[in-house]
Amino acid sequence: MAFTKKTVRDADVAGKRVLMRVDFNVPLKDGVVTDDTRVRAAIPTIEYLKDKGAKIILMSHLGRPKGDGPEPQFSLKPAADKLAELTGYDVKFVDDTYGEKAKAAVDALQDGEILVLENVRFDKREKKNDPEIAKTLASYGDVFVLDAFGTAHRAQGSVVGPAAYLPAYAGFLLEKEVDTLTSIFAEPERPFVAIVGGSKVSSKIGVLDHLIDSADTLIIGGGMAYTFFLAKGYTVGTSLKEEDWVERAGEMLKKAEEKGVKILLPIDNVVADHFGEDAEGEIVDSDKIPDDRMGMDIGPKTRELYADAIKAAKTVFWNGPMGVFEMDQFAAGTEAVARAVADSDCTSIIGGGDSVAAINKFGLADKMSWISTGGGASMELVEGKALPGVEALLDA
Repeated sequence: MAFTKKTVRDADVAGKRVLMRVDFNVPLKDGVVTDDTRVRAAIPTIEYLKDKGAKIILMSHLGRPKGDGPEPQFSLKPAADKLAELTGYDVKFVDDTYGEKAKAAVDALQDGEILVLENVRFDKREKKNDPEIAKTLASYGDVFVLDAFGTAHRAQGSVVGPAAYLPAYAGFLLEKEVDTLTSIFAEPERPFVAIVGGSKVSSKIGVLDHLIDSADTLIIGGGMAYTFFLAKGYTVGTSLKEEDWVERAGEMLKKAEEKGVKILLPIDNVVADHFGEDAEGEIVDSDKIPDDRMGMDIGPKTRELYADAIKAAKTVFWNGPMGVFEMDQFAAGTEAVARAVADSDCTSIIGGGDSVAAINKFGLADKMSWISTGGGASMELVEGKALPGVEALLDA
């Protein structure tokens, strides 16, 4: 399934001011970028524009500032520094987004130069998609490029706004993300195994439904598994559960059975008496979780079961961890799944969010076919929803 919008290849950018929305929403610690995946993902489009002699103005959000003005801990300066470090380019930064200082920095740009504006969310009008924000941003450019797949599902000022005022195009990352995530469901090489983890059934109900329609095997882990256990009549102790979604989980199990789709749920679990770094795990079967224990990870028998299913797959889609992988004592399930995917000969698509963090934690990123930069955007695309950012681009 080919991308149906215009891309930067279709744009005349030589000597033009190119306003580009990137996703530099990166994790920071002590003012330093701790995971540069998203910065790296934007580089191919930036390099292309620089080679063509464009004046490049980059904008992004980072974190969740209140929107009442600058908050130093959410500044994009560390992301700009990381881009300079990764590319060797001179990357300019201006600590302003919508004011005279930003305008002056844009006006001073020469062909091939790169400027990073300050966090677009330092003004609350950005999230409200205020047209004044869009007009101001659009005034900086002659061409608009959207390459922020991670925010393409949000109808916000810097994501969709400039497309109303400027010729708009997709960057290479956005193009690749949309192509990859739509084609995997249109014509997957089979067996197609989908792995869905994370805490809640409610947040991934559309994804689960869609996967039952397209996958051969659906593997479920993480906190959401315990809601499915309740649907099967098990007790789950103090594990995370969504009582309101038990009936819906049962319907999905029935739908899968009717369609001949195999759903794999954990057969054993690592449980603990509380949630904490000092918690100690013990292994119990899924139908024997004690009343005073909570599920924290899949158990060793489940790891083997899941690894065997992944080994047989030709295509794998994975979104969401198998347990509380941030705590090393409960990371074995997520690591086992990650290594099984890495060791498989399958085409592997990692659907953003915590799955990417897990892949990076275990040093397996280079073993995956495609790692999506967008958690929520990936999921909405998998559900078959239109992404506002993509829809705002002009039709090819």
